[in-house]
Amino acid sequence: MKKALTSYWYQYMIPIRERDRARKVRAVKIFQKGFNYSQDGQGNRLVYHLQGCNMKCPWCSNPEGMPIDGVILADGEWLLESICPHHAVTGTQVDRSVCRTCEKRECITEHRTKGLYLSYEEMSAQELLEEAKADEMMFYDGGGVTFTGGEATVQYEELKEVLMGLKSCQIHTAIETNGTHPGLPELFPHIGQLIMDCKLCDPQEHRRWTGISNERILRNIREAARCHPRLHVRVPLIGGVNDSAAAREAFLDLFREIKGENVTFEVLAYHAFGEKKWSQCGRTYRMTDDAYVDESVLKSFREAIRQTGARYERT
Repeated sequence: MKKALTSYWYQYMIPIRERDRARKVRAVKIFQKGFNYSQDGQGNRLVYHLQGCNMKCPWCSNPEGMPIDGVILADGEWLLESICPHHAVTGTQVDRSVCRTCEKRECITEHRTKGLYLSYEEMSAQELLEEAKADEMMFYDGGGVTFTGGEATVQYEELKEVLMGLKSCQIHTAIETNGTHPGLPELFPHIGQLIMDCKLCDPQEHRRWTGISNERILRNIREAARCHPRLHVRVPLIGGVNDSAAAREAFLDLFREIKGENVTFEVLAYHAFGEKKWSQCGRTYRMTDDAYVDESVLKSFREAIRQTGARYERT
């Protein structure tokens, strides 16, 4: 399997493995967690958002989850100039050019405030398992634990260890993934419910908007449709990105090919809920109102999926 991993993935995995050897424990970087009902898998679920993503989607609602090493978020309401000895903080503003050359990061290593904070915290795999087991009474209606991101498979070895542990405890598991990791099929036996994004079928357009190829994604989607007992494929429909007639037909062709009793489909509407967080990360949110798709277009696409004979499921 290691030979199958691309150099792209190794740039994420090698630092994590070196850290784990040094600490003698496998740590999971988590930037958000909480309970959610049905939207991230069946029933009531404890959802962990894992740090790191190999895509650069400009509409992302969790930009703080993109860098594997995290990002320092700023909340202007709580900023204190005194926590930065390099004078990056002035009033409610942070000079990110100063942050980019900062090595010691005193604002988070020597202080703990609401104004500047690192996007993630770490838990060992065992701590995560113990937390899930302690919350087991909350997993009603077939619920369990979901891993999303960022992109959960960026922390592949950690994810695999925890999934195996949860399954041994008979806790239902789900992951939400962009489907890019070459080792994803190896995780299938440990995943009760597999939720995969399908953003674009055209390879050039996919690379244009996300920064990477969709070859592995489409291969993994087809493999999951062939052998995973419960696959849910989601399309985030975004104006000017994947709402054209050609993109729609490409989606429908794929769905006709992979449909089956074990596969369900869903079309999600674009939203800008993460816009503020882009600013907090020191980045510019570049999506405009043109990204919103009219409800009639969404309804038409959803109906077209049903007309292929595929199973449509709203979460």
